[in-house]
Amino acid sequence: MASSKEKYVRRSISVRLIRHGESKNNQVYRDAQRLFKGGTPDFDLKSWTEYTDEHRVSDPSLSDVGQEQASRLSHYLEPHLANQAGEVRFVISPMRRTIETMLPTLTAMNRNSNENSHVKTVINGFYFESEGCHTREKVEPGMNAEQISECLSPAGVQDASYVGFQNGPENGWYAYGKGPETRHESEQRAARFYVWMMEFLDEQLMEAERSEVEDIFDAGVTLPGEENDKYHNRFEPRARRRRTAIFCGHGDFMSLVLKRIISGFGHAIEREGESHRSAFVHFNTGITELEYFGKGRFLLMSSNQVPHLHGPSGECCITGGSLKDGWSYLMPSDKILLDSEVAFAFSDDVQPHIAEQTEALRSLYLTKSGSSLSQDELDTTHHKSNALTVVVKRGLQVVGCASLDERTGRLSDVVVRPSARRSQVGRSLIDAVKNHAIQSQKFDKIIVEPDTSESKAFFEKMGFELTEDSTGEKYTNEIVHMECKL
Repeated sequence: MASSKEKYVRRSISVRLIRHGESKNNQVYRDAQRLFKGGTPDFDLKSWTEYTDEHRVSDPSLSDVGQEQASRLSHYLEPHLANQAGEVRFVISPMRRTIETMLPTLTAMNRNSNENSHVKTVINGFYFESEGCHTREKVEPGMNAEQISECLSPAGVQDASYVGFQNGPENGWYAYGKGPETRHESEQRAARFYVWMMEFLDEQLMEAERSEVEDIFDAGVTLPGEENDKYHNRFEPRARRRRTAIFCGHGDFMSLVLKRIISGFGHAIEREGESHRSAFVHFNTGITELEYFGKGRFLLMSSNQVPHLHGPSGECCITGGSLKDGWSYLMPSDKILLDSEVAFAFSDDVQPHIAEQTEALRSLYLTKSGSSLSQDELDTTHHKSNALTVVVKRGLQVVGCASLDERTGRLSDVVVRPSARRSQVGRSLIDAVKNHAIQSQKFDKIIVEPDTSESKAFFEKMGFELTEDSTGEKYTNEIVHMECKL
């Protein structure tokens, strides 16, 4: 915890990511899953595809259930924002289902406010769902600013702003499309939106630094009169109301954006054509709450909350967030994950998320005697400029690693995750070291010092031999010396 004497002011903006209510397409896919036994050995893919192609539309409205969800969301959000929010800025996807999801909330806020200057609406043209807007692979342009304004008008929204329309707001938001958006294009767009989102929020925080802005402050500080405020009571009036930004978007694209919020730019993009290895699931109208402190600093407060979908009598209308809704298909197949990639880097240059995993592997699975060095010496060796860290990765996951001293050819700290030991990860690691040594021509043999019979047997399979001064009689209590000449 920070010192009570710390003077730093941590201003923040309350941020909510909200998925749209159930769309008619969601209903189509759910019905197809039931009709054609999706997820079972009897799954009829041909019939499933024909059914969804026939009933799916490029930019669907909300289903009856989705309209009920949007109404309930409004009954939750409007009193909460009226009592606890200052200026509220809505950022909404240009797709029909997100606009319809926010209409009841916007209507209630504009109706119950004497002035609506504290409610601002932005339609972001590149905040749409993955794959874009298409019917059976044929591109549809989507709505333009005039058509979206007509949708918003009943809610009293007269001055919405339009950003991110690549061919201009007079054209549809997907008018530039050449076909359904690829996975790689979705990832690139998520990066653009992530940067835009930070700029959108940073500008508001900078405004608070330049002048007195009453609704942007350090919410972690309790002022006189606020001692009895209960954070978890979302309807109780607050003495100080907070700037709030609400982003209403889509399940899959929100997951791509959240992946960047949680990990930053470091390792958020995965290889083209592959699904996520981690993803964030949202029910329809599920709410994820964050705090934004500026300069890319987010704090995740809660995820996928739906307090508005549980009625007083116990009924609920929660949809769209289970494995049976298709979310498991975001996970890549085992066949894809069998692909391994070997990387070399000087210890000081290893990316932080790779270094973290390699140190964890060493700590978990490396025997104390395996390095033949003390822990202090081991820590120092890993950071010498002549030490190379060798890692085998499957996607973002490190499954094997080793350290190579290029001065001596000594290979140490060889670790392979137990679950990967039958899938040639160890061989990939050793073969890569041999190839590197041959190409670099810095040494003519690789030296290892296994300390158990199991590790000795492994290196023998890899072409290593005991040197003359090693008896090979005791492997569990003494380290032996083995070499592989190149």
